[in-house]
Amino acid sequence: MGFIKEFKEFAMRGNVIDLAVGVVIGGAFGKIVTSLVDDLIMPIIGVITGGVDFSQKKIIIKDAILNPDGSELAAAVTLNYGNFINVVIQFLIIAFCIFVVIKGINSLKKKEEEAPAAPAGPSNEEVLLAEIRDLLKNK
Repeated sequence: MGFIKEFKEFAMRGNVIDLAVGVVIGGAFGKIVTSLVDDLIMPIIGVITGGVDFSQKKIIIKDAILNPDGSELAAAVTLNYGNFINVVIQFLIIAFCIFVVIKGINSLKKKEEEAPAAPAGPSNEEVLLAEIRDLLKNK
């Protein structure tokens, strides 16, 4: 019974919930970046490179084995380097976005540190000493 209670306390901590939210948002952001690369960036790169579709680029190591009726008996063995290029571009975009976010957060923290602190009021001892000084002056 103690194990379940301990697990519940662990799962309900703010850090675990924050991490879960981060994973969900990260997954959604990954899908957006995948679409950005596949649907917007790679077609432009394809036009620039003369109509090359990188997602279809591959090196065939071993051809597929076909049955006499034309159906595939064994799939071809390929190195899909075009897909790898797409994934590298996606990684660079995500890394750049994270860099921009972290840089923004750091600049906000720096501004908070540089902001002058409000002058502290006199301590209780200083107030009491000032009252004693004033009383002595009035005598």
